Formats: sequence, structure tokens, C-alpha cells
Amino acid sequence: MEDKKAQLLTFFSKYFHNQKIADDTDIFSLGINSLLAMELVMFLEKNFQISIGSEDMEIENFRTINNILALLDRKIPQERAVY
Repeated sequence: MEDKKAQLLTFFSKYFHNQKIADDTDIFSLGINSLLAMELVMFLEKNFQISIGSEDMEIENFRTINNILALLDRKIPQERAVY
């Protein structure tokens, strides 16, 4: 899980340079707009080789690092999971 978390924090650090993002920080409160939200979805699909469908496009799935990690755990087949 730490590898996935590190990748997420690296992604967000490009946009929120001086912000400390804890596992339960509401990322949307930091100022994510719709363009950045779509960049996040594309990042997740590309880097974790998953497909995020319309059924996954709930704001709660992307609100915190913990929520994104939970989404990844649901989407990545266990044999491919990196911990």
C-alpha cells in the first residue's frame, strides 16, 4: 500500500507544493477543480492499469488518500497489487 500512497502523494505534490496532505485530508478542500479531478482519474488509470467507470465516479472515492487507496484496492486484482 505504501508504494501506491507514495505515488499519490507525488502526484498531488505537483499541484499543492506547500500543502501537507495527510491520509484523511479532504483533497477537494485544497482546491481541486474539474480539470485536476480528470487528471487524477487519468493518472490512476495509467499508473495502476485500471479502468475507472462511471459507477466509480463518486466524489467520495477521490476525497482523501485513504478513499483513493480503497478504490485502488477494489479495482486492482489481488495478484497485481503492490504493497
